[in-house]
Amino acid sequence: MGNEPTQAETDRIALANLVLTLRRRGVRDRRIYAAIENIPRRMFLSIENKAHAWEDRPLPIECGQTISAPSMVAMMTEALEVGPGDRVLEIGTGSGYQTSVLSRLCREVYTIERYRSLTALAEERFAVLRFSNIVTRVDDGINGWPEKAPFDRILVTASAQAAPRALVEQLKVGGIMVMPLGPAVGPQQLMKVVRTQRGADLTAVGPVRFVPLVPGVANKL
Repeated sequence: MGNEPTQAETDRIALANLVLTLRRRGVRDRRIYAAIENIPRRMFLSIENKAHAWEDRPLPIECGQTISAPSMVAMMTEALEVGPGDRVLEIGTGSGYQTSVLSRLCREVYTIERYRSLTALAEERFAVLRFSNIVTRVDDGINGWPEKAPFDRILVTASAQAAPRALVEQLKVGGIMVMPLGPAVGPQQLMKVVRTQRGADLTAVGPVRFVPLVPGVANKL
């Protein structure tokens, strides 16, 4: 019994394995590794899923939503090319985990979530972790956050058939948006959208599967 690993030791081994997985998947940005290593993913999970915090897979959260796998969080964040002085808009706060990773890499994160209860839970986690550069809002996010625009970077964690015009227009010229594009049921691609003087250039990052953007604030609390 005395030789059983402590929770801290178990977490350390699981985190080391996760880092190896991310390296195998091609994640190169050391800042992303530092953020993932220093943000306790278990804090963003329900009691029954805390033991799986460092596994590289999506997990259920409140309101029938999910927290993305760490490799997906890392891939989307790396594609976004976030700089320390950037102002970032995130559409889809969810548990707040992706938001927290972004907050360690940029100046400010403005994050929008259509579920009020998810927003409240995320705000509690940000407060406990003392993340002071995150601003939240309850909305569907389809029209972005016009009064805070323009943004250096935009991350969308729900899919659409095409990049929403309102979001593209809220990017600075040269700014980057990363979001999944494709049908609600069928193949989707994670796309990097770069705002140009004449419009936008799109580059495919890789196949993904996300729920679609839904208009309106959720009736479910």
